[in-house]
Amino acid sequence: MSPSNAGTTPVAPERWGRTETALVQNILSHPEQLPTLTELDYVNPTKSRSTIREHLETLVDHDIVETLTLPEDDRSRDLPYKFYGLTDAGRDLLDQNDLLGAEETLGEMYDMLETTPQIERYAEAPRPSRE
Repeated sequence: MSPSNAGTTPVAPERWGRTETALVQNILSHPEQLPTLTELDYVNPTKSRSTIREHLETLVDHDIVETLTLPEDDRSRDLPYKFYGLTDAGRDLLDQNDLLGAEETLGEMYDMLETTPQIERYAEAPRPSRE
């Protein structure tokens, strides 16, 4: 996906690159479907953090992923406050392309993932409301 395609209409999954596809799968597999950049970095060890951030920005630009932040009053000093989740349009696009069927399996794979104490803390951190 190139940024020149940016707009309000999500880009079809067949036009996504491997990294975008992996990030969407990572978001779907997360217990809250709202991972942090640190969690996404952990589950994508062959990608640099800056590459992950760049591809997340592309997904945000294409209205597939949104950035959610925890309200300042709910933040804790040692815990994350910025999260990534699918937009309604992104979820609809996945549904239209019959790509949500693996959602449960992806979640089970995440449950089997060996994590560090930091990743466990981040996974258990409070998330912003999606309402």
